[in-house]
Parts: sequence; C-alpha cells; structure tokens
Amino acid sequence: MKLAHKQIAIIGGGPGGLTLARLLQLQGASVTVYERDYNREARLQGSPLDLHEGSGLAAVYKAGLFEAFKQNFRPGADKKLILNEKAEIAYSDHDAKPEENFGHAHFRPEIDRGPLRNMLLDSLQPGTVIWNRHFIRMEKQHEGWLLYFNNGATAYADLVVAGDGANSKIRPYLTDIKAFYSGITMVEFTIPNAEKAVPTIHALLNDGKIMAFGKEKCLLMGMKGNGELTFYASLKVPENWATTNGLDYSDTQQLLDWYKTEYVGWDSKWNELFASPATVIPRPIYCMPLDQTWEAQSNLTLLGDAAHVMPPFAGEGANMAMLDALELSECLTSNAYNSIQEAIAAYETNMRKRAAKAAQESLENGERMHSDKALTTMLELFNSH
Repeated sequence: MKLAHKQIAIIGGGPGGLTLARLLQLQGASVTVYERDYNREARLQGSPLDLHEGSGLAAVYKAGLFEAFKQNFRPGADKKLILNEKAEIAYSDHDAKPEENFGHAHFRPEIDRGPLRNMLLDSLQPGTVIWNRHFIRMEKQHEGWLLYFNNGATAYADLVVAGDGANSKIRPYLTDIKAFYSGITMVEFTIPNAEKAVPTIHALLNDGKIMAFGKEKCLLMGMKGNGELTFYASLKVPENWATTNGLDYSDTQQLLDWYKTEYVGWDSKWNELFASPATVIPRPIYCMPLDQTWEAQSNLTLLGDAAHVMPPFAGEGANMAMLDALELSECLTSNAYNSIQEAIAAYETNMRKRAAKAAQESLENGERMHSDKALTTMLELFNSH
C-alpha cells in the first residue's frame, strides 16, 4: 500500500476529518487528527445536519457506522413547514413524511453535530485525536511537513490533509485562491430551553424545521436534541455589515428593535425569537470560485470547507466533506494509482468538479430564498419534489 510507513496528519476534527481518519484506519493507515478544541465537549455545536444518500450517508455506510448512526439520528427532525412572513403555513410534509426511509434518494435524516462527532470519535483507535493543537504554520521537512501548534508542540507528517474549515490556515500552502462573498449574511441565534423560552414557535416546529420567507429575507430554524433552538435571520447586506451595523449581539432588546425595523411587515408572532436571551453569531456567507484549480502535491491536500466552502442553502457542506473523505481514502488506498501524488490528483480533480456543482446549486437556492418572490419560488421547488 502506498501509505505503508507513512504518517498522515489530518488538521481539524470536523465531520470530514474524522470520517477520513476512520476510513483510513480501516485500511491500516497511520493517522493522527490534530484538533484545536481543548476536548470533545469544548465547542458550541451548531444546527443539526441532514445527511444525503449519495454522499454523507455513503461515507457512513463505508465506515461501518450505519447502525451507530441509526441509534443517534433524530427520527422526524427532517419534517418541515414553509411559512410566509405572517407565520401562516403554506407547505407542510408533517403528515406525509415517514420517520425512517433509508435508501430513498430524498430521505435526509437529521443528526445533531455533537452526536455525529461523538459517533465518529468513538470509532477511532485510542489516541487518534490530539486535542488542544491549534495549527499555526508548517514547513517542509524531508518529503513531508513539520507542523507547529500555538502551545509550542510540533509534529511531523508525510502527508497533511487540511480539514480546518473555511478559514483554513493550511490552504495557502496549496493555493492562493480565495472565497468570495455571496451577498448574504446569516445571523445565528441559539436559544436554550426553547419549549419554555419560545413556546409559540416551539409548538409550531413540532421537533421539525421551519423556513419562513418574505421579500428578500427569511427565517430558518430547527430544534436540537438537547432542547435548544437554532435559528437564522438571513438577509442580503454588504460584506462588512456584521462589524459595522452598530449592533451589540449580547443586547436582546437591541436585537429585537433591529428585527422590527429590518423585518417590516413580519408578524409579531416571530418577536419571541428575538426577545429571548440567546447566543448570537453573525455569519457572512462565502463561496469558493466554481472554476478553482491548482497543481496536486504529493504531501498535501484539502477536504471540506477548506477545499470548497459554499453557502448552506442546499445542505451540501457536511455531505461534501464526508464524501471528500470517502473518495480521498479510496484514491489513497487504490492500486489504480502509482503514487500518492497521482492518487491526490485524481481525488482533487473529481472533488473540485462535484463541489462546483453543489456550490452552484447552493448559490442559486440562496438567490431564490432571498428574492422578491421567495415564497412562491420555494413552494414551486418543494412541490416539484
């Protein structure tokens, strides 16, 4: 095997990096994951993920984790409501959608990020993940790289895989191509104990998801298994809006006043979302150029957002990352390629092509969701499915 006697370093313990570690260990490769979090409980986990049959779930199957996934996914959490700005239901699949339909092309089971991460962590060999390793730089050494971390630690790797997200510090070692701003910013709110904090919206959600569309703005939300509600106020604003709007994101009254001004004409039923204490993070949405390319190296590659960050409006981000892991592992362990560089080149060529297609769909959906006729357009899209 081309990876025999090679030390592989995966930077970043997200779904893509951990899936890759699992798949490579199943093939006998020597893998270490370096994660900046202090431990597995350190990070606030965002909204749930929906895994798709041909990508995220395909990686789960290949990793031998399907039964573990079934024990951790949330049946019924993929059901959805589409509402207008008056909080009137325009579309519902609550009565028609089965709680479990594995194998169906349009079944997209939801799983919270925490349980998914723990499922992947538990599948790895002890000591695979080295915590508290915040990557700062690397330099070439022998045929590989010497890695430096902010706590003074160092490590050598023959092959480095960057899974360190949209703001990857490793990507510049491979390419200087940068992401562009999509024109959309999503303000993320996480509300604890949603049943008590936002009872009207909680009852309406019924453990599913809500998408509410008005003119050029939307509210997107879903429950997490721990009782938290994560919702996004999504709108078209300048790229620097998040830092220049004068908002204090810890001031609930200020955020409620902003919502009432920004979402003019929206029903007061939505007010309880903004009137509740929440953890608030503005997230400008970026996308890599669809025609990006670079020359493959023998000791470095990328996966997930580090390779192809894209808007979330097609639900493809984590799915593409896990499919990256699946295809990269297959290329690296295949006898079809004579060298690691050749295997990486094959992986990257296909990865860029399918990621560009997913990103294009995400960009187009973003435009639909923030258009003047968003509700009509999205209803047509869902009814066509």
